[in-house]
Amino acid sequence: MSGVKCINRLISSVLCLSLALCLVSCKNESDDDYVSYDMYESSDLYSITNNREVALEHDFFAKNLAKATNDDIGVSQVDSQVAYAGAAYNLSTNQVLYAQNIHQQIYPASTTKIMTCYVACLYGDLDSMITVSENAVIQPDDSSVCDLKAGDVISLRDLLYGLMLRSGNDAAIAIAEGISGDVTSFAELMNKTAHELGATNTNFVNPNGLHDENHYTTSYDMYLILNKAILNKDFYNIFSCSNYTANYTSKDETKTQEWKTTTQYFTGKTSAPAGFSILGGKTGTTGAAGYCLVLLSENEKKEKIISIVYNADCRSNLYLLMNEILSEYCN
Repeated sequence: MSGVKCINRLISSVLCLSLALCLVSCKNESDDDYVSYDMYESSDLYSITNNREVALEHDFFAKNLAKATNDDIGVSQVDSQVAYAGAAYNLSTNQVLYAQNIHQQIYPASTTKIMTCYVACLYGDLDSMITVSENAVIQPDDSSVCDLKAGDVISLRDLLYGLMLRSGNDAAIAIAEGISGDVTSFAELMNKTAHELGATNTNFVNPNGLHDENHYTTSYDMYLILNKAILNKDFYNIFSCSNYTANYTSKDETKTQEWKTTTQYFTGKTSAPAGFSILGGKTGTTGAAGYCLVLLSENEKKEKIISIVYNADCRSNLYLLMNEILSEYCN
């Protein structure tokens, strides 16, 4: 009986040795294609282990962003009841200065064009010429347009000024078609870019902001978008401009249009609080979205501020609340 046990043990040992050799052989055969996840390096990198010095050297996604909770900040000190959402962010200190429903989804109206312009600056050649289509000029009667005609040939650069200053919905469609071929594909590019910036509560279905239940953002997401967009030189030049003269051709005839911003701080209808310089802004208005404004300004300390008001009940209250936010929290 003991002899049988010895034989069984010998067989078991041989099997184990064979299996081990097989495993080693299999791994060696695939070494060139094998990609391992270095648990120890990753643990050190993100301070899962106690190597905190290494973790501090790593650039995290939100390192230079204002971190915002769901809590409102400062709403009782201003006339916040005139709008559904608002926010203010100090870009120098990465602080949230004012917060009102900043993570709630809202309709952005024409402030959508901030993303449209940024995507065009990223993926388009601003000196390229675009032929305006019939589809681009078919807009609602009450729509804000640049008065483009089908067949007009105009540069992408001029279209972007018309988009941001005149808030042309026809320009928005022409831009989308010129870059992506159609509106749907361009909207997908807008969403891809937004989500890469962390704006994951945002969904765009068109480049102009005309109302659609599936077209929405949040005031925090719009901060993320504008905060990145202003680092693009072409975008900043357009966003900060108050008037622009466009020259383009229509049926071999040269046409000229002058476009002026719709932001009342630039038109002189509204004055900014003392000590503030308005650097740029984009308005938006629809029945569902109310009155909207996304603003970039600078305080006396030369700190840049992004401030936002969404879904105000009227235009005068839009600027009333914006000025209160700036003067109360952004000095």
